[in-house]
Amino acid sequence: MKILGLALLILFFPAGGLAQSFDHDHKAWSALLKKHVVLIDGGKSSQVRYAGFSQDRAELRAYLATLSKVSQAEFNGWSKPQQMAFLINAYNAYTIEKILTRHPNIKSIWDFGKVFGNPFKDRFFTLFGREFSLDGIEHDTLRKPGAYDEPRVHFAVNCASVGCPMLREEPYVATRLDAQLEEQTRRFLSDRSRNRYNAQDNTLEVSEIFKWFSVDWTSGYRGFDGKTPAVTSREQWFGRYANLLTDNAEQQNILRAGKAALRHLDYDWTLNDIKK
Repeated sequence: MKILGLALLILFFPAGGLAQSFDHDHKAWSALLKKHVVLIDGGKSSQVRYAGFSQDRAELRAYLATLSKVSQAEFNGWSKPQQMAFLINAYNAYTIEKILTRHPNIKSIWDFGKVFGNPFKDRFFTLFGREFSLDGIEHDTLRKPGAYDEPRVHFAVNCASVGCPMLREEPYVATRLDAQLEEQTRRFLSDRSRNRYNAQDNTLEVSEIFKWFSVDWTSGYRGFDGKTPAVTSREQWFGRYANLLTDNAEQQNILRAGKAALRHLDYDWTLNDIKK
C-alpha cells in the first residue's frame, strides 16, 4: 500500500513535489513595482518607467502567467480580501502589458482606439480559463453589485493615465488590503490637482471618477469590518475626508454638511510615463 501511495504521488505531482499554492504576497509583481514605479508630489501620485518594464517584460509575463493559471474554483475558495487583491493586481499588471505592446510609440492608452481596439474592452488575456478584458475585471467582477461593494477600488486600479489614481509602489495583499485602500484614498483626495475646494464659488472640484461611478457611493458602504457608518452619497464621502480637500476649517464644515456644489474636472488621459 505504501508503494502504491508513493506511485500515486509521483503520478499526480511529478518532478516538482506537491503543487505550489498561489503566492498571495505577489512577490514577483512586488519586485517589478519597486523597480519601475516612482513616487512624485510627496507620494500623492506616481509615474511609471515603462522602458524599465519593457526590459523586464519576461518577468512581467511570468507573473501574468501565474495569474492566468488560477482557476475559477480556486479563486472562489479564497477570502474576499484575497480575491480583491488578486483582481486589482491583475488589472494593473495587464494594463502595463497592454501599454508595452506599443511603447514607446504611445501617448495615451486611448491610442489603441475607442471603438475598434478599445483597450478596456479588448479581451487580450486569460483569467479563470476564459478570455478577459480590463472592463471584465473592473466592472463585471470588482464592481459587480453585492460582490465587494468597495468604492475605494477606484483609487487602486490604474489606467496608465496622469488623471488616474496612482499606480501603487507595491502590490495589494489581503493582510493589508484595508489599510492600502485607505492610504490610496487619502493620497488621491489630497492631490489638489485632481480634487480641491474652490473658495471663489464655494464649489468642490473633483475627478470625473466621481461622476462616472457615482452609483458606487450610494450602496451603503460600511468598510471591511462592517462597523463604519454607512456611506450613501458622494457628498457624505467627501465630508468624511474634508480635511484632505481643503485646509480651511469653515470650508471643511461646509463639506461635512454636504452643502458644497460639485464640479468635475477634465480627466487627463496622458500616459503616466517617466522618461528617465
